[in-house]
Amino acid sequence: MKYASEELEGPEVEQTDGPAASAPEQAERRGPAPQAPAPHDEQQGTRNRVARSILDHGPSTAAELALRLELTQAAVRRHLDALAAEGVVEPREKRVYGTRGRGRPARAFALTDCGRDAFDQAYDQLASDALRWIAQSAGGGEQGEAAVAAFARARLAAQAEGYREAVEAAEPEARTEALAKALTADGYAATARSAPNPQLGEQLCQHHCPVAHVAERYPQLCEAETEVFSRLLGTHVQRLATIAHGDGVCTTFVPKAGAGKAAHSTARTTKTTTASASTAGRNPA
Repeated sequence: MKYASEELEGPEVEQTDGPAASAPEQAERRGPAPQAPAPHDEQQGTRNRVARSILDHGPSTAAELALRLELTQAAVRRHLDALAAEGVVEPREKRVYGTRGRGRPARAFALTDCGRDAFDQAYDQLASDALRWIAQSAGGGEQGEAAVAAFARARLAAQAEGYREAVEAAEPEARTEALAKALTADGYAATARSAPNPQLGEQLCQHHCPVAHVAERYPQLCEAETEVFSRLLGTHVQRLATIAHGDGVCTTFVPKAGAGKAAHSTARTTKTTTASASTAGRNPA
């Protein structure tokens, strides 16, 4: 068995009659030399193989992984240490069936919940199928869309309860920032920043959306989220752009208290100039 860490023998050179070709001629015949992968990419690729092997075969020791992947145990241990530091795997005492032998039991490495989430779990398809079933069960058409909207509102209302305490504990001028931090804790990578005209309001930006693929098919999810933001912040907010409809960031305009009609007018202008063609007119105003 040859391990990946062992050096490979060079290619056998074919002997030909006649004068040897010059170096440029040889290079022209061979074509451009293949570019070697960057060391970091190669390391990451091997770590992915290690994690995938644990996913396919269950908790595994370094020796078992080395045998399956044709690596040295020392190399496997280095990758396991790196994956453990990233929270992808965790060591466990290997379960022994029957009589236990002498010595310290071998450690087996298992995927953490974070490690499993890194692999495709088809959650988007499951969510889409569930919403489609809700719509069809309600009779389809407008009734089906209304049923999906009712589900989206109920889901977001329950989620909002986790944000309410943080928002209400903040000073009025810091509530958008407090909501952004609460959203970030739920995986939305949210930030709050001044609008183009800071005197009129702020922009709540979500740089990641865990349900973007589903929301592309069911915009009721975005609409329900916008309604929740409005209730939490105690003011009318306006969605300017969404990841689900092709924009780079989900952006919501939050007017300052007392800004009144001027803030609403600015939000409408910003929506016209910044939102993509796929978003304009499809998000709640």
